[in-house]
Amino acid sequence: MLKITGRHLGGRLCGLAVAASLAVAGLLQTGASARAEVAAWIVIDAETGAVLDHKDALRQWYPASITKLMTAYLAFKAVREGRATLESAVAISANAHAQPPSKMGFKPGTQLTLDSALKMLIVKSANDIAVAVGESLAGSEPAFIEMMNAEARRLGMSATHFVNPHGLPDNRQVSSARDLAVLARVLWREFPQYHAYYGLPAIKVGKKTLRSANREFLARVPGASGMKTGYICNSGLNVVVSATRGGRTVLAVVLGAASGVERAAKARVLVDAGFRQRSGRNVEAMTGVAGAPPADGYCKRNTKPTADELLATYGTSRGLRGTTTLSYAQLDPSINGVRRPIVGQAPQQAVSADDDDVPTRDDGKTDWGKVMDEIIGPRSRVDQAVQVGLGVPKGRAPASEAKIATLANVPMPKEKPVAVMGAGSSALLPAASSQVPAGEAKPGAIFRGQPLVILPRPTPNPRP
Repeated sequence: MLKITGRHLGGRLCGLAVAASLAVAGLLQTGASARAEVAAWIVIDAETGAVLDHKDALRQWYPASITKLMTAYLAFKAVREGRATLESAVAISANAHAQPPSKMGFKPGTQLTLDSALKMLIVKSANDIAVAVGESLAGSEPAFIEMMNAEARRLGMSATHFVNPHGLPDNRQVSSARDLAVLARVLWREFPQYHAYYGLPAIKVGKKTLRSANREFLARVPGASGMKTGYICNSGLNVVVSATRGGRTVLAVVLGAASGVERAAKARVLVDAGFRQRSGRNVEAMTGVAGAPPADGYCKRNTKPTADELLATYGTSRGLRGTTTLSYAQLDPSINGVRRPIVGQAPQQAVSADDDDVPTRDDGKTDWGKVMDEIIGPRSRVDQAVQVGLGVPKGRAPASEAKIATLANVPMPKEKPVAVMGAGSSALLPAASSQVPAGEAKPGAIFRGQPLVILPRPTPNPRP
């Protein structure tokens, strides 16, 4: 294992360049005890769809709560097609109430608008709300799941299969970094009027303030605008992020991080590198499956990085963030087997940081605020919570079981043909049928009201 122990920045940069050169030549040896890197990622241009960087983007992975982006997409689509409005009533059923946390915990029979439900869905990542939205849109949870899979097929999400609307643990529920980037891109392009939902750092329900798990990325990364985090043990920490600079938006998907800080730092590095790239193969042409999901208990095997490791990998004062381009090369099977440079972090074994460089508080413990200042960026705004209430507008009849059961027929999305890569893999692919299971209600309209204007994203407040 190549290890650099020089204390001076110049020596570290020189050593990093040597390590990168050796890696490109395929000569860098990694130690067996090295901590696992982030499992998979992809960076794309939101407008053109160009893939700016990726690692194992076709490998199936458990999406966890990033699943809720599909739930939100189907809600926005229902509004666009006139089957719902942002003031449509969403009712909490006994089934929704029974979902495990993270949840809002409202009693069965509670009514709220679709607008409020979507804010809770994205910021709080509430599993009960995800089920309630699905039931209200489609009449039942199974019918909504069928809609999710039909939409995934239409979008060409070739590695994706849904079995629930929230992402709670179920090994049948799979996706890939590439597929999640496709979903994020259509959300971003088709529904620009709803961008503010993904950028909310916090909501306030009654007297309780609920903060987004993506708040550090939103507060610290220039131009950050969303979108959604996710975590279950079998997936590690996942995120889809977006940032807009100079009129251009870059989307990144990170799967399998070991901590929330590592997830945000990795996303920041990928986004920064993405803005330095312009061209690449279109994400829609990069279809198929190449690799099976991780074994159970992924989070237990992938230990959290220490502050020292994070600073060594992502710290700006150590000159690392600016040296990610062409840091190493890997075999990219999606481009005719050509070995191409990857825009990403250098191998973690290339740098050894000094413990006395880690910022500490007066009590001697790690000052994680300063660590994040260094590896993600200083906070440029404070969290401002948007008030979210319960109930539906006055004069609107509450959504009853009879109302929900009276559903209009909604044609299922047409399937987009996809190619499956990686023959012999144990990939789970969507079922070919788009028929609603026998005995289940068909997808249809929920109770309608008048549109409610979404509150704009808070204006950043720079630190003094």
